[in-house]
Amino acid sequence: MALVGYARVSTPEQHFEIQEERLKQAGCTKIFSEKCSGISQQGRTELERCLDYIREDDTLVITKIDRLARSARDLHNLVYDLEQQNISLLVLDQNIDTGTPHGKAFLGMLAIFAEFEADIRKERQLEGIAKAKEKGVYKGRKATAQAKKAEIEALLSAGLSKPAIAKQLGISVASVYNVIKTIRS
Repeated sequence: MALVGYARVSTPEQHFEIQEERLKQAGCTKIFSEKCSGISQQGRTELERCLDYIREDDTLVITKIDRLARSARDLHNLVYDLEQQNISLLVLDQNIDTGTPHGKAFLGMLAIFAEFEADIRKERQLEGIAKAKEKGVYKGRKATAQAKKAEIEALLSAGLSKPAIAKQLGISVASVYNVIKTIRS
């Protein structure tokens, strides 16, 4: 009956040390941590290792629901798989324990509201972008490679390869090719 922790952040710039500390304080004897998007389970190697490690009667501990899954469906599937192995889920911030009937019900409600909130946020963002485009305010991000057109031309003339140009200017090889297309047309 071990407590096994799982910590996740989405980007390399973020840190999971605070989550790990909270999981240790909760009594976790083993913690799996990774820097990876939570949109799907694919590519989440530490989550896979965690799920392989955890045993019957253990408890998987996370700090927040969104550390484990971003959609209600993924969350329900994970919780179902855990239940089939007689493993409960403990969510520290929301004080949810799926080892109890109340915890299971509360988890289901929170998952649905979290997904709804994400959908509403996305909808608002798209509406805001559309309005900004109508006003001529939103034009997307600046084309960084196009701003380096003269440098790309000079480096091409000097005989550098396209990958070498990309590396030197800090842009992608595809961007170099796109600029070359605009130069030639």
